[in-house]
Amino acid sequence: MTVAKHDPERLMQVLQAPQISEKATLVAEKNNQTVFWVAPDATKPEIKAAVEMLFGVKVVSVQISNGKPKEKRFGRLIGRRAGKKKAFVRLAPGQEINFAEGVA
Repeated sequence: MTVAKHDPERLMQVLQAPQISEKATLVAEKNNQTVFWVAPDATKPEIKAAVEMLFGVKVVSVQISNGKPKEKRFGRLIGRRAGKKKAFVRLAPGQEINFAEGVA
């Protein structure tokens, strides 16, 4: 199996932000996973390559969750917020991503 080369500029846009929440912390401790908000058109191989490139860790697997868009009312009009895509990235045993590094 050949490894597909990914565009480094595209990989910089795939990960949008880490999700810091109580549930994400529990998942991180229990399953050695980190949760990220990702671009809506991101694929699992792109997410894996982006995490490995940006953080220098080995990724074992990627699971994706698509959030449904919320309906919001503006007076009589009904609008819709965009849905969000979340990635659960499982790291190899003994590896971790520390977001607090470099913060004074």
